[in-house]
Amino acid sequence: MEIGVDSFASAMYGSNSLSSVDAMEQLLDRIVFADEVGLDVFGIGEHHKKEFLDSATAVILAAAAARTKRIRLTSAVTVLSAADPVRVYQSFATLDLISKGRAELVVGRGSSIEAYPLFGFSLNDYDALFREKLDLLLKIRDHEFVSWSGKFRATLDNLPVYPRSLQEKLPVWLGVGGTPESFARAGTLGLPLMVAVIGGETHRFRPLVDLYREAGHRAGFKPEQLKVGLHSPGYVAATNEQAITDYYPGYAELWTKLGRERGWPPVTKGQFDSLIAPKGVLVVGGPEQVAEKLIRHSEALGGVDRFTFQMDNAGLTHSQLMSSIELIGRKVIPLIKANG
Repeated sequence: MEIGVDSFASAMYGSNSLSSVDAMEQLLDRIVFADEVGLDVFGIGEHHKKEFLDSATAVILAAAAARTKRIRLTSAVTVLSAADPVRVYQSFATLDLISKGRAELVVGRGSSIEAYPLFGFSLNDYDALFREKLDLLLKIRDHEFVSWSGKFRATLDNLPVYPRSLQEKLPVWLGVGGTPESFARAGTLGLPLMVAVIGGETHRFRPLVDLYREAGHRAGFKPEQLKVGLHSPGYVAATNEQAITDYYPGYAELWTKLGRERGWPPVTKGQFDSLIAPKGVLVVGGPEQVAEKLIRHSEALGGVDRFTFQMDNAGLTHSQLMSSIELIGRKVIPLIKANG
């Protein structure tokens, strides 16, 4: 199992906001440190909100690529529905050249919808936009010269797209939430799957993951081609007690705020305790507990090829995030590898 971190480039640590310059510097330092301590992948999301600095994902990843050596660098996710697939491919192919073949994409429709009005798209076309643009992105990835036509973008008539990625096929993962159609689509296309599980119990996604694998099998793809990734909130501290003490206040504050925006009830300590329980989604605890939970999640889903922690969503300081990254690299990953 590959292990990594996803970040939304938050400029907010609890009630104390950093300057954008300082927040970006600290984020890049965390990516460099993740590379140094042995994490496999670091992802940057895409939002267009004041509290996040990740609207230009590929630019951040390119800055990280110049300072790292082995860690894979990916979006998490690229809101493809509101983007031009030509420019998306060009940006990440350029990143692939800068990083010497370490670039990846996770594409999706986006759970945050601010990109749609910002770039002139209608939410009424939410899925149609994604289907069409994914089709074009994959054609560009697979062919230097592209002929294509659709509803939402100008036609391409045997036009080349440059630069080409260093990797023969730039890895494109499909980021999904909970709709069966998305899981089936990923399987039919033979794309690796990145499942965002942010609430409830992870094992409940097993039927959807099975649907993905069945669709891939019917489409003629081999099991090793149908990778499954899992993205969930998480944090590692020296002990279980310290992890909870560090993580809960900021987590409750953030998700209560989101709840007011989306009609959810406030977060309670009882709810939090259920989420950090053995089957709960939050991967929060000491190294041993976290490693055991990741192994348990993998078994529950029939095998997980990649797990990424979403950590900068709970008011944690840069120092706490750096410590967590170090524990993941030096303790959690060896524990998982020792399990086979």
